[in-house]
Amino acid sequence: MQKLSLILILLTLFAFTGKKQSPGLKGTWEYRGGKFNNKLSAAPKGYSQQRKYTDAKFDAFLYEPGQPTVKYESGDYTLTGDTCLETQTFCLQDQSMVGKTVHYHYAVRNDTLILNGTLPNGAVIEDYWKRVK
Repeated sequence: MQKLSLILILLTLFAFTGKKQSPGLKGTWEYRGGKFNNKLSAAPKGYSQQRKYTDAKFDAFLYEPGQPTVKYESGDYTLTGDTCLETQTFCLQDQSMVGKTVHYHYAVRNDTLILNGTLPNGAVIEDYWKRVK
């Protein structure tokens, strides 16, 4: 009986001291610049771009002072290992992106999301998004 109690205590301790689960992408992220086809791309001035991720969906917004908020993208995403698969279900600009899945290599370092990938049009991107919420 004592061995059983000891085993249960050890299993409980291991369960609570194991590796922390990653919070994933849930939250709000603001674009801070990156690279487009290996050329530096600064964050925009005068407005901001934000992505809001839930468990399996994302929405992207443009915020400009004195203007209504504009939703410019929506879609579904899944995370597997260090891969983020995003499929747009709505795109304000380029309708050819709707329904296409983009494969990103992603990493979260401190409060920064880094997305690396190749868009369906062949453009190579590296985006930096800072967690704001």
